[in-house]
Amino acid sequence: MLLRLETLTKRYRTGDLALTEVSLEIPAGQIVGLIGPSGAGKSTLIRCVNRLVEPTSGRVFLGKREITAMRGRALRRARRCMGMIFQEFALVERLSVMENVLTGRLGYVPFWRSFLRRFPQTDIDAAFALLDRVGLIEHADKRADALSGGQRQRVGIARALAQNPDLLLVDEPTASLDPKTSRQIMRLLREVCTERGLAAIVNIHDVALARQFVGRIIGLKAGRIVYDGAPDGLTPAILTRIYGEEDWGGEAHPSGPREATAAALTRDELVRAL
Repeated sequence: MLLRLETLTKRYRTGDLALTEVSLEIPAGQIVGLIGPSGAGKSTLIRCVNRLVEPTSGRVFLGKREITAMRGRALRRARRCMGMIFQEFALVERLSVMENVLTGRLGYVPFWRSFLRRFPQTDIDAAFALLDRVGLIEHADKRADALSGGQRQRVGIARALAQNPDLLLVDEPTASLDPKTSRQIMRLLREVCTERGLAAIVNIHDVALARQFVGRIIGLKAGRIVYDGAPDGLTPAILTRIYGEEDWGGEAHPSGPREATAAALTRDELVRAL
């Protein structure tokens, strides 16, 4: 089993309980969609996995390594195996597309190389190949702030893949994108996971997209798992259990307000995630 969570609990200093004894297992290569209403704990769960948020109790295992027991260098090495893709892209706007992709290698190169932007040629070649894969090779020298939202998310995907991860942690990848671009991004995520045998947890507010592009859905409500199964098992009764009373007779597409409190990313968090 690639990822295992054992009774993961997170209580914030305010006293709010974001997660309550969440236990789950994800095998290598499986793409999981994480759904639920605002405040259900979706973003918190993802960030507890790579310890951008510190769990209050419980354990996280990546393979045989206990992530929650790690500190310092051991934790930094483990994070290299978990590529993070952020809702608000978290790109360095003044850097080029290529330089942003190369930041995915920060966990592998000495500080002086990263500071001087002198990455090994093998890393540069791999970054070009990734940009080609996500359809941005012609934009390699553009500044990140010159890109559209969909293009920025593709850069974020390429940066995460530059880490050579075993697991992708994807936080609301389509929240600020139009419907067509959202489908393209979800399709790209599914394709690269299949090509590379990657597992992924995708925090997604759009149930229709989740049904279309992931093989397993976990529904959270008030920090607890209330559904774990196939997309076609999301019956009106299950959706009501997750989101509350609503007319689920048509295609489910709950897309209420996102968890803005967990979406904001500080510079220090980005450095730790990479």
